[in-house]
Amino acid sequence: MVELSILVCDDSETVRKQMIEALHHIGIKTVLEACDGFEAVEMCHVNQPNIIFMDIIMPNKDGISALKEIHQIYPDIKVVMASSTSGQAHLKKSVHLGAFGFIRKPIDETTLRNIIDKYYNELTDSTSNV
Repeated sequence: MVELSILVCDDSETVRKQMIEALHHIGIKTVLEACDGFEAVEMCHVNQPNIIFMDIIMPNKDGISALKEIHQIYPDIKVVMASSTSGQAHLKKSVHLGAFGFIRKPIDETTLRNIIDKYYNELTDSTSNV
């Protein structure tokens, strides 16, 4: 199985720490963190993580703007949008811009595990079709 690198981007340090702890508990060793969309884009240039869990509402650069920029430069990075609100407009825009998924906060370990399983399933499907 491929060792994943995951970026957690949220302006709340508490949310980032909870998600990082849950990801480590699942067995993900490489977990990066960013506090806004600008930092997330910069982290992608340096580290190119496999998956990003990205908050939508953040200061400086919101998650939708960061998703758009990241997806244009690194289309293979899977960006999962996270929000504490279930706004349909955010969901539609995220999907239109290429989001890998959309999850509601608070995010639990089962939800994170399901996203990671989805990533591995798609990775397995794409390599078996080569």
